Amino acid sequence: MHQYQDLITIFNNCFFVKYNTLLVKGTDEPLYLPSDAQRPHNELFFAHGFFASALHECSHWLIAGEQRRKQVDFGYWYVPDGRTPVQQELFQSVEIKPQAMEWILSMAASSPFRVSIDNLNGTESETDAFKQAVYQQVKTYCERGLSERAELFRRTLCTFYHTSPLLKVEDFDIAALY
Repeated sequence: MHQYQDLITIFNNCFFVKYNTLLVKGTDEPLYLPSDAQRPHNELFFAHGFFASALHECSHWLIAGEQRRKQVDFGYWYVPDGRTPVQQELFQSVEIKPQAMEWILSMAASSPFRVSIDNLNGTESETDAFKQAVYQQVKTYCERGLSERAELFRRTLCTFYHTSPLLKVEDFDIAALY
């Protein structure tokens, strides 16, 4: 039911013409590369053809403003798996909005969502506060609405996957994060 090729098609149909951006199946690590002299298009790579990775990377792109979309990986700091407690805390602070957006997109696609701590080889970290923050951000998005790009993509996913186009906080249960 959930094929990454469908997400590629949906994303590219929504954003290629207006934003010159392509969603691309990548290999190991996700990466965003803005267009340059060697690359005529912005390219948003997701890992290994994983559906959830594609949704997550789309979330980062949908949140990134115009200036961030001109920078490699949106100009974000990133330390791979194996982060220290301080590094993990910083990682989680910048992942709240993307993971909240991913949850919203997952609901639109009728796909399971899991909060990702993304630090399997690092020190154990506090996850309850992070899950609460992701849930609170989902509530904020539901109450205030999404950006034009995010709403277009969400509604297109709803149409493709035959899910409700209404974005209601009642549809998100924090217990599902545990």
